[in-house]
Amino acid sequence: MKKKYCIICGKPLSNGIIIYGRGICSCCEERLINLENNLDFYDYYRKRIRKTIVHYIIRGETLHCQNYHF
Repeated sequence: MKKKYCIICGKPLSNGIIIYGRGICSCCEERLINLENNLDFYDYYRKRIRKTIVHYIIRGETLHCQNYHF
């Protein structure tokens, strides 16, 4: 199995969230939740998420997970 890395900080992902197969570590997740949109980090995080996740959603390339039912 390929090791996953945080799309924000690049550190190995041991915990956090996975969105469309891409991970955000719990530390970056916490920063995102508490971040104000007038800070430089807000633009950085937004660009990282757009670059690595959003284009999959827009194109409709979804990952099918058999363990979850919506």
